[in-house]
Amino acid sequence: MAKVIEGLYYSESHEYVRVEGDCAYIGITDYAQHALGNVVYVDMPEVDDEFEIEEGFGAVESVKAASDLNAPVSGKVLEVNEALEDEPELLNKDAFANWIIKVELTDKSQLEKLMDSKAYEAFCAQ
Repeated sequence: MAKVIEGLYYSESHEYVRVEGDCAYIGITDYAQHALGNVVYVDMPEVDDEFEIEEGFGAVESVKAASDLNAPVSGKVLEVNEALEDEPELLNKDAFANWIIKVELTDKSQLEKLMDSKAYEAFCAQ
């Protein structure tokens, strides 16, 4: 069973959101990294890029497939996880510890559209 962490928000496209004040860390879930297999490349946006909810902001490539990253919330990129440029396999080691982007949230009410850990576990079990 894939690891799911309480207190995070989850999207149907298997991104998670960890909120700290007006900022959010966005990454892929443990379920997603298991499904992808060995991650070999992470395509990330630039700092100051802005995107709307459900808009693509990058991609994760593995030996098996490439998967687009979709924004679970709207925001402005404050930081990208540069460690993933040299070590994309960090997503396989611990997807939750290795976020992909940090954004400034533009609309916190969008979090209400995402799943909590219990709902996400049920979604993944389907």
